[in-house]
Amino acid sequence: MNDNAPPASVRGRSAGRNSRGRSRAARVAVAVLCALGLSVGAGSSAWADATAGGDLKVAQTLGDRDLTFMLRRVTGLPGPLHVDVFTHRGTAAGTLRLGTVPTGASRDRAEGSSAGTTTSSASVRLGSTPGSYSAALDIDRAGPWELVVDDGSRTARIPFVVPGQATSPPELTVFGGFVSAGVLMLVTLFVAVRARRGAWVLVPAGGVVAALATAVTAALLSASLPMPPEPGGQVDATNDNVADPYAVVRPVTNDYSRPPVSLEMGPYPAKAAERGTLRLSVNDGSTGLPADDLIVHDGALMHLLVIGPTGELWHLHPIRTAPGSYEVQLRLPAAGHYAVSAEFARRGGGIQQVRSATGLTVADGPARGGDPALPTELAPRGPGERTVDGVPVRLSAPSLTAGTASTLTARVGDTPTLQPWLGMVGHMIVVGPLDKADATSPTRMGRAAQGAPVWAHAHSMGGDMSGHMSGHSAHGMGDAPAHDMAATDHGNETSTSTGSMSGLMPLNGDSPADETVAAYGPDVSFVYTFSRPGYYRVWIQAERDSAVLTMPYLLHVSPAGGAK
Repeated sequence: MNDNAPPASVRGRSAGRNSRGRSRAARVAVAVLCALGLSVGAGSSAWADATAGGDLKVAQTLGDRDLTFMLRRVTGLPGPLHVDVFTHRGTAAGTLRLGTVPTGASRDRAEGSSAGTTTSSASVRLGSTPGSYSAALDIDRAGPWELVVDDGSRTARIPFVVPGQATSPPELTVFGGFVSAGVLMLVTLFVAVRARRGAWVLVPAGGVVAALATAVTAALLSASLPMPPEPGGQVDATNDNVADPYAVVRPVTNDYSRPPVSLEMGPYPAKAAERGTLRLSVNDGSTGLPADDLIVHDGALMHLLVIGPTGELWHLHPIRTAPGSYEVQLRLPAAGHYAVSAEFARRGGGIQQVRSATGLTVADGPARGGDPALPTELAPRGPGERTVDGVPVRLSAPSLTAGTASTLTARVGDTPTLQPWLGMVGHMIVVGPLDKADATSPTRMGRAAQGAPVWAHAHSMGGDMSGHMSGHSAHGMGDAPAHDMAATDHGNETSTSTGSMSGLMPLNGDSPADETVAAYGPDVSFVYTFSRPGYYRVWIQAERDSAVLTMPYLLHVSPAGGAK
């Protein structure tokens, strides 16, 4: 018998206290576990913080072919890059050879070991029927790439970026907080069972609460944190920052005051009706170095507008052959002067529209003679009904007054079968104001357009499946002095939409409708403000039956106040 043992009543009270302490600790542990479950359920929706690349749509005028390349997103590495090539009516059959070439620099020499070398290749056989033709190439790593397109006589190089799968710092904090809470939860249960004093359980339980608070706070605040700079879109793409976009921690701001590029054209020796190649150099206006920071804007790296002496318009998309170097093949039908303008977007510098300071002059060919003639179908007309390429078109443009927003609506055909072209249902090119004689002359239009104060490119932004159109976007060089062809003015911009693709309903996941979807229109509406009175040459473009229709018009804009 142990004389020093406490009485049974004392032992009972002590056991009761320990039991109650463990009971309280167990209740605390259960409460913390419930809080953990609730926090996971409440905070999980805020975890999505990583960026992902989307489909890339790029129009290319490759020789005599007007093609649209759709580079589908790469969903896993290594994995396939699916390329769809959309052709239009009249596209010649033939074979394109495609290749993928990794580019960019890296701190790891192994990452850049194959830069500049074709790693995968495939062929696309284009048929004579307009439609979509596909190929697949292999992508083995994240980083900047080029899609090389060879038609046998020329080579286009389309830059694109394959993003890596990186975990953002907020996600790491959330995951770390919940993992720590789980570990501390086990410690809390162990202490609750083993400790003689119930107060000790509060130490790991407090750690659980702190870890949960950290995780939930990070989850809730992650939605308000700025996204990392987009490699290729906001910062130069390298293997390092594409694999981990969060490696670039400095804030990125767009600098819209950057000097515009200079557009330099090489010699164009081809005569009228002859095939020739126009080579363009895009150089930074401040350094004179090649500007290789053009990004895909409205479905192309560059939109080239050429207006001839007869008033005919070419809307082309030159191919990129090297950094800052582009080329396009032309067959200009008439002798005379051609005005040239290029529209593009620079990384961090916004949209720019730059007119050539000289344009180009085409000499008469040996097989031609006399004044050029514009086909009757392409002759400019005022609002009303006409037929273009066999399609009935009716333009309504009431109340055209300088300084006042006007609505122009073209009904193309009579069924909602228009197709998105360059991401839009409709495009409108505006040049003026012009003297009426120049605007209607079969020989002087190109020279008059060269010095016109207003060049604008407007988009019809709306497009639901019921045939109703709404919104627009316009950008151009308004009121630029004739001698200052490099100046850029977006004063005509009165967009009512939030993005160039916002009016087209996404029909394929996160991707908007492509040219295979013929379900828009037939009405194509634009809201545009003519800044000055006078005569304007206007071209409206829309795609129907896999053919891009160009509808020319001559519009008279009255002065403000109603004077004629």
